[in-house]
Formats: sequence, structure tokens, C-alpha cells
Amino acid sequence: MTTTTEPRADRTARPQLDPAERARLESAFRVPRARFLIGLPVAVLLLLWSFNGAQFNFVKLGEGAVNMGEFLSRLFPPDFSKIGTILALLLETFQMAVVGTVLGAVLSLIIAFGATSTLAPRWLYYPTRWIMNIIRSVPDLVFALMFVSAVGLGPFAGILAMTLGSIGSIGKVFAEAMEQVDRGPVVAMEAVGASKRQVIQYGILPQAAPLLTSYTLLLFEGNVRGATILGLVGAGGIGLELTTAMRMYDYGHLSAIIICIIVLVTLIDQGSALIRRRIT
Repeated sequence: MTTTTEPRADRTARPQLDPAERARLESAFRVPRARFLIGLPVAVLLLLWSFNGAQFNFVKLGEGAVNMGEFLSRLFPPDFSKIGTILALLLETFQMAVVGTVLGAVLSLIIAFGATSTLAPRWLYYPTRWIMNIIRSVPDLVFALMFVSAVGLGPFAGILAMTLGSIGSIGKVFAEAMEQVDRGPVVAMEAVGASKRQVIQYGILPQAAPLLTSYTLLLFEGNVRGATILGLVGAGGIGLELTTAMRMYDYGHLSAIIICIIVLVTLIDQGSALIRRRIT
């Protein structure tokens, strides 16, 4: 009994596009030459104008490299004699970031519903966007000074500053993440009479959840770094100790603080990256 074998199709062969389809795709992704020739000089002029206005000077940077090297040399060897104080303040900084991130993410998500063009009516969409723009324009240090004057020195003021600052930055990102979801399931749910709550709960949030989680982790990383700065104005955390060491010219202690901050931020970055890989 003889059997005939048919040649196997090459699984690695790529599907061939007809010339019309290929031309359409190439035209869709091709950068127009005229726009490029016009945009490049404009970008270069804008960059040169910004360099001049910002007084950026490569010569001065080269001349100051010696002073930078001298400053860095003073940081060694680090002095870990106050490691207990450093670790306690780093723990406080970490706790501030955790609470500020949770509160900021929850409030940002609530406000983001009003800043999502596919969900909110115009009378709510534009005022919500303007409020977030105003909050985003104010530095966190200004919020920290405001809350320090309201509730006094300590980490509570820093948490309030981080929470309010998060609404302006992460709220906008949350809204844009919900705007980019696939509209197919949403339209289907609306067609069968689903309520707005059901559309959000079953049609939008499940699709946007990976991005929302990823952005929340990025917010947490930023809050850890930001908490070290808020301490400069007495809003808790390691920042006040860092400023004190700089003012007292205690370079060994300053170096130990910087090393501990680097270790903490690196651990958080690695942990956040691992979580993001699992959810995406």
C-alpha cells in the first residue's frame, strides 16, 4: 500500500500583499518629505533658541567639571554611623509614598471618569480637565508648604501634598487610558441597554486595568523620589536629614543617605518592573 505525501506548507512564509494594499500601507506610514524638510529646521531653531535662552554653556560645564569632581570626592568614604536614623527615615519615606499613592490613585481614578471624553458630558469634561491642569502646574513643594502651614511639620503634610499632586498628573493619564480602550464591547453593551455603571464596570475598567495598574506603580516610584524632596520643607521623610547633612557639610553622612536612597529606589524599581511584566 503506497501513500503519497503532500509537501508541507512553509509555516515561516509571510503572507504576500497585493501591490495596492502594499502601496496603501506604505503611504500610511511614510513621513511626508515636505513636512520633514519644514519641521527639521524649525526644530533645530527651537532647540538653539532654547539653548540661548536657558544660558546653556558647554564651556562652563567643562570648566566646572573639576569642582564637580572635588565635590564627589568629598562624599567618600560614606559614614554609616547613623544608619539607624537613616533607615528609620527611609521607612517613613516609604510609608508616606504608600499612603500617598493609594489615596492619590483612588481619587485620581474617581476624577478621571469626569475627564474621560467618551464618558463624561462636556459640562463636566472641560472643568475637570482645567482643574487637573491647574493642579499639575503647581509644584509639589508649594503644596507641601501649604499643608505644613495647615497641619504642621511631619509626614502627614507630605502625604497630603503627594495625594493632591497625584490628581493632576496621574488623573490625566488614567483618563487617557480609559479613552483608548476598544469601543466594540462598550458599544455592544450600550446597544443592549446597559447602564453607565455597567459599561464602566464591565466594559472599560477590565480593558484599562493593566494600564491603570502600571501607571499606579509608576506613581509609587515617583512618590518615593518625591518624598525625599518634600522633606526639604519639613513635610517628613529623609529629605530634612539630607538637607541638614548638606548644610552641616557632613559629606560622609550625606553620602550614606544618598547610597541608602539609591538602594531603596532600585529595589522599588525592580519590584515594580516585575509586577508590570506579570500584568501585561
